[in-house]
Order: sequence, then C-alpha cells, then structure tokens
Amino acid sequence: MKVLFAFLLAVALFAPATRAAFINGHAYQPLADWADANGFRIASRHSDEIILTNRTARLVFDKDSHTAEINGVNVALSFPVASDKGQFSIAQLDLTKTVEPLIFAPKFSGKKISTIVLDPGHGGKDPGNRVADRSEKTATLALAQELSSQLKASGFKVILTRKKDSFVELPVRPDIANRANADLFVSLHFNATTSGKADVSGPETYCITPVGASSSNAQGEGANYGATTANLSEKKSLLLAYQVQRAFVKNLDVEDRSVRRARFAVLRDAEMPAILIESGYMTHPVEGKKIFDTAYRKQLAAAIVKGILNYQKLTAPVDQSYTNSAPVKFSKKKKA
Repeated sequence: MKVLFAFLLAVALFAPATRAAFINGHAYQPLADWADANGFRIASRHSDEIILTNRTARLVFDKDSHTAEINGVNVALSFPVASDKGQFSIAQLDLTKTVEPLIFAPKFSGKKISTIVLDPGHGGKDPGNRVADRSEKTATLALAQELSSQLKASGFKVILTRKKDSFVELPVRPDIANRANADLFVSLHFNATTSGKADVSGPETYCITPVGASSSNAQGEGANYGATTANLSEKKSLLLAYQVQRAFVKNLDVEDRSVRRARFAVLRDAEMPAILIESGYMTHPVEGKKIFDTAYRKQLAAAIVKGILNYQKLTAPVDQSYTNSAPVKFSKKKKA
C-alpha cells in the first residue's frame, strides 16, 4: 500500500501540468495541444498565424482574430485567438461550440427534410434597408419566390411567412414554422452599410449564439444572455449556416463575410434548425445592382439550395428525388 501511495504521489508531482489557462475570465486551450490530441499537425506557424491540417481539414487561426477559416470558409469565433511567445490558444467554448462540430460531424438522427419555411425579411410598413428607390423588402420577397420555386423543384414543401408586401410581426415568423412542424427555417435579408460602401460586399449567414458567448452582429447581445429555444438545435443550425455560406463562397464570385452568430428575434424561438442569410450588400456599387437582377437571384437561390442539400447529406440519407431537377449553372468565379 505504501509503495502504491508513493507511486501515485510521484505521478502527481512529476506529471506535466496542463497548459489550459484563463484569459479575461474564459478558459483557453493551446492549439498545439488540441491539434496533437485530435490528429492535426501544425502545417505553418508565424507570429500572427497558425495553420493546422489533417487528411480532410485545414484550419487557419490568426492572432487576436474573432474569425477562423475552416476548410476555406470564414467562421466567427466568440472570443479572439490568443498568442503569447508563439503559443496560440483558443477559447474552449469556441472549440466545443464551433470548431469541433464542423470538423467532427456530429451524428444526428436521420430525419429527411420535408418542409422548409422561408421568411422574406421586412415587408409592408417596414421597408428594411433602402438605397435610392429600392427597398430590402422587395428584394427579399423576390429572392424568397425564386428560392421557393427551386426548392419545390427539388422535392421540398415550402411555406412563406409572407407572399406579398405585407407586414408580419417578428415573433409570428418563427411561430409559423413551429406550428407547421417545419424541418428548417430560413430568413432572407440583404445588408447595407453607411461607410466604405465600395469596400463592403458579400453574404453573411447567421445562426444562434451559444450560451455564454456574445453575438457577432453589430448590436449583438452580451455573454450573459440566457438560453433560447433555438439553442436546442444549435449544432444543426451551425452546420446548416456553414453549408449555405460554403455554397456561396464556392459557387459565386463573392466576398466571404463568414458564418456569424446572433440572437435575432426570428432565430431565438425557432424549434428547428434556423438561419438568417444576409445575401449581399445593397450599398455596394456592383453587388447592389446584381441583387435586383433576376439572373443573379437565380444564382443566389441555387447556392442556398445546394447548401441545404449538402446539409441534408450530412444529417440524413439522401432522397434521390431531390437530385432530379435540372441544376442551375453558376457563373465562373474570377481568378485571383
């Protein structure tokens, strides 16, 4: 017994101490330790960047950044990446709530997607963003109608929260999806900026913010905001948002404005995987014109459909009837 006690004491005294640390009150883990434990290698490390790779994934983290690049798609982090003397660390919450769910695909029960609720943002007395004589409410309805057509052609049942220029209260929108027992909720919007109009463009795809984290939208709630109904479907919503953003980035000539987190009213009460898409910037001199172009709306809708189908493949068996419709041809991306 004394020998066993001496052995255990020696292990306790000489075992390497964990390098986990608290930064600004949040638990952080060294990325090198996480990489070693999860089959990644450090492909590159500089003073302001570290790249981790394995056979199927490539992760890029920048010092002090709230954004990571996961397999070529930008994804918002809840807390900035830290670096001290060349050692990069990431918040434990970001590992468990963002990075790991996207690279180690969770096993979900295989439920086929049947009903999708589309939510054209704004409407009626609420025009949304306005640029010259054009309003966001018009663009979101037009995109919803095109997207609905393409989704129906792919075998889905589609419900719109509004079919005309009418005002629908925010709480009513997810309630429509809840009462319909929908499988997905997709809210459609377009963005605008008051400064740097020629420099800011590209889609952003939002899903619910994890409990304990601040939202990444401009007026985002702080980390003390409590749990919402949407947090019950948090991982699926993240995966859906990622697949839609990935489809935008891979198929359209757009800037990657990242997968982001928010507690938007239309997301908080959704009982199913839910995302809000800002499909581009109305204030950009080029993208703003394209948003109101019928051909480009078909491209946007086709990318969203592709993202949804990719999400379906990862969460449930593929119904071959989903692939029978003629695919929309994407414009070729410009070479850098």
